[in-house]
Amino acid sequence: MNLAVDYGNSSAKVAIFDQQRLVEKLTFPLADDLKTFLQNSSAENFIISSVTTDAGLVSQWSGAKNKFILSYTLPLPVKILYATPHTLGVDRIAGSCGAVQLFPGRNTLVIDAGTCITYDFTDSSGQYYGGSISPGLKMRFQAVHTFTARLPLVTPAGNPELIGNSTETSIQSGVVNGTVAEMEGIIDRYRAKYPDLQVILCGGDGPFFENMLKASIFASPDLVLIGLNRVLIHNVRL
Repeated sequence: MNLAVDYGNSSAKVAIFDQQRLVEKLTFPLADDLKTFLQNSSAENFIISSVTTDAGLVSQWSGAKNKFILSYTLPLPVKILYATPHTLGVDRIAGSCGAVQLFPGRNTLVIDAGTCITYDFTDSSGQYYGGSISPGLKMRFQAVHTFTARLPLVTPAGNPELIGNSTETSIQSGVVNGTVAEMEGIIDRYRAKYPDLQVILCGGDGPFFENMLKASIFASPDLVLIGLNRVLIHNVRL
């Protein structure tokens, strides 16, 4: 059994794989609960990706025979061509590895709609180039409120009207429709260069945007965990 941990800002997502098959997925908001789970796990192989927590410490909680911490220095199923790989987020690495797992031999664009929205391109030969980073949905609403004197903090609304008829609906229209237009515009520009492009949507806000995007996409909420397992298999086989 393989055990993959994606430790984010608010919780740890854990997936148990039988080779490439996702068997079970769990979420642990509290570190102590995760520690107890890992100490009692019989998984033979373990990998962790963390953007906030000490991955080395969490790794010590696992009694797995083979343990790995995701970084750009780890042998990967993709070739990193990023100019500053030491600054590359491990979640972006995992997403690109997940894309290679799901769509081998394809040009892929991963859109991870989280705190920030990241766009990551990997070509058909498995070379990862990078992409772009822009503010996420909640960050945009917060910015409109924080950097103005009188505009309120508004919450997202699904499929807002193009023409808002109040301050609240105008902000919803601007932020949500503007973000969708950004995503579709970037997808169109990539597809102009790579007509066979496969777009994969993931991240916490992925379900919010899934039905709004006109472009053909594949939604994969577990993409990062799938990518972690792909990296784990790649290293265990070495």
